[in-house]
Amino acid sequence: ANRFAEQQTLVMKFDTAIVPLASILTSMKLSKKDLPSKQRAKKAQANNSRIVILPPDISGKYFLTPDEALCNWILTQHKQGAIICSACAGTFILAETGLLNHRPATTHWNLAEQLSKKYLNIQVNSEKILINDGDLITAGGLMSWLDLGLELVAQFMQPAVMRQLGKFLVVDTAPREQRYYRSFKPKMDHGDKVIYSIQHFMQSHYSSNISVMQLSEKSHLSERTFSRHFVGATGLNANEYLQRIRIQKACELLETSTHTFETIAYNVGYEDVSACRKAFIKIVGLTPRDFKARFI
Repeated sequence: ANRFAEQQTLVMKFDTAIVPLASILTSMKLSKKDLPSKQRAKKAQANNSRIVILPPDISGKYFLTPDEALCNWILTQHKQGAIICSACAGTFILAETGLLNHRPATTHWNLAEQLSKKYLNIQVNSEKILINDGDLITAGGLMSWLDLGLELVAQFMQPAVMRQLGKFLVVDTAPREQRYYRSFKPKMDHGDKVIYSIQHFMQSHYSSNISVMQLSEKSHLSERTFSRHFVGATGLNANEYLQRIRIQKACELLETSTHTFETIAYNVGYEDVSACRKAFIKIVGLTPRDFKARFI
């Protein structure tokens, strides 16, 4: 980005440094080798352009119990005008500081439920691959640090530099959403044996005409009691759950078969192709045609 900015005679330049966790835990004051020179640091602070990025975590569970000293350091940076960013599991560290309370945020779609339960005051939206909320920017999946980097280049330099950088790196700079890549992973560890058996029934009979009445009879519960138990165990009502299964199967068939969408809709349990297409767009965020063009 610096190289392309220079070619376009822009004054702005990124000055990057990796800050070792050990240095933060030892002292709230960073050593000279970890930061830009005092002059550059003062300039960055004055222009409100210091950026702190909490990276993804591909091993361990540190992000679930980050050191208090790190959280305090992040708060200090934020008070001094820094923009705090996170990618993937890094959002948990940012959440631990309290800065995300009553604010929108995203993380990897497979961690979203865990984030929501651990931090009840955060407005978690795992459909978004990136949420720029001004002083706080969160990015979703493991590789979303690319989206984050491009966002920062566009924000602090120019969108033209970002697009040039994307072409050079062969990275798609068009807006994306995390739900394009999400797979439906039903919650199965809830401990409700009755609902567990119903989930397995739905998984193997999704293409059939399944009603809530039929499921409640199979569970030997009243419809009202069954519905309450099902939502409590899975987080979705039975119709929503069945719809997620069917659309997931439709995605798999679009990727692995040459069938038309009309045939696929019928094979996954929809008699009305239009209803299947509407459900597909609502859940995936793309039309079946656009989904196939992106992933095939």
